[in-house]
Amino acid sequence: MDNLLMILALAFAGYLFWQQRRQSELAQQFIHQRCQQLGLQLLSVARGAHRLKDDDGNWTWQTLYLFEFSADGADAYQGCATFRGMRPVQFYVPPHHMPS
Repeated sequence: MDNLLMILALAFAGYLFWQQRRQSELAQQFIHQRCQQLGLQLLSVARGAHRLKDDDGNWTWQTLYLFEFSADGADAYQGCATFRGMRPVQFYVPPHHMPS
């Protein structure tokens, strides 16, 4: 019985890892596309905090992704994107200087 529980726990941990990798890849693609639409250069993407509840108190897997971007290649700003499960729910780009 202990072996079965250990196998199930290991399988569940593998599943969570796989889902997190999948979400990270989707977030990378989404952020890259949004930056291209806005005419921004994407510099880096990093996974931030995880939450198990959203702002309304509902149980869900929510992950914050932080990214750095540049508008003219000489400056850098930090934005964020929030994913709930595999779907983006928020994309924030702070005010920044646009080249003329």
